[in-house]
Amino acid sequence: MQAWKALAAFASVAALGAHAEFPQRTVTLVVPFTPGTGADLIARVIQPQLAQALKVAVVVENKPGASGAIGTQAVADAQPDGHTLLFTATSHGTVPALRKNLPFDPVRSFTPVALTATSAMAFVVSTRLGVKSFDDFVSLAKKVPGQLNYSSPGNGSIQQMAMELVKLETGMDIVHVPYKGSSGAATDLVGGRVQASVGALQTMAPFVKAGKMQMLAVFSEERSPAFPEVPTLKELGHPKLVIDTWYGIFAPAETPNMVVDRVNTEVNATLRDPRTRAALERLGMTPVTDRPERLGRLLDDELTRWKHVVADAHIEGD
Repeated sequence: MQAWKALAAFASVAALGAHAEFPQRTVTLVVPFTPGTGADLIARVIQPQLAQALKVAVVVENKPGASGAIGTQAVADAQPDGHTLLFTATSHGTVPALRKNLPFDPVRSFTPVALTATSAMAFVVSTRLGVKSFDDFVSLAKKVPGQLNYSSPGNGSIQQMAMELVKLETGMDIVHVPYKGSSGAATDLVGGRVQASVGALQTMAPFVKAGKMQMLAVFSEERSPAFPEVPTLKELGHPKLVIDTWYGIFAPAETPNMVVDRVNTEVNATLRDPRTRAALERLGMTPVTDRPERLGRLLDDELTRWKHVVADAHIEGD
């Protein structure tokens, strides 16, 4: 055997042995958003049991900035050995449609590990508007094109993307009013300064229960157990308006399959634990357990969908 072939074979065996012993040190879950966001909350819920299963410390590290690009790039540049993982959310599939100069490729720079949870989104309106159904709102909007406004947490947010898709599907013309975060968007809807909004169901639920907003529909595949009287947009005749926010784990590209499989197995076991499921459900999240391929397929679908929406609705990010 030639010397270089012998050396390569030795290196391959050594690497295989090293990966077989995964993990060898602390595993870091990089959340590319601020503390308290959905991805951060889920990461911290699963952190203790994942550490127990892997028998090493598991830490959550927040690296926010540039719509998640800073933390995401840090993971793309990390060693592909499973010790640095990306715990991200829906924006991983939306930001690439808005920004053409990202320093990473959302698909080629990563290996899918696990889809951990999804969360329903709700279509809500001001109670001052007086409409009682989604169809009523669409009819009103078409009678006064360009005169109704909707709020979102900012340009390029999933909330804006979802509402623009609603506009494309229904043909109504309502005006986007971006805010710097969800708080202002919700406050002005309650005050009647804007007439509609899209938001995470768990975020809108307290306002709806207090009678400060009217929930007309949800974007999920099935009705929410928390609001069983509220129809889905799919059952109202809009099957393209099934939109979940989602949260998933990615590893750097070229992370060995055995490492990905180990993390996937332990994350799924953690998510099946009744305590973990209860904690996530209290946050309005639906735990998901499946193979890495499901997250990969979801990302492919999201990238395609939002690329078309951004182009057709002429959406621009901040």
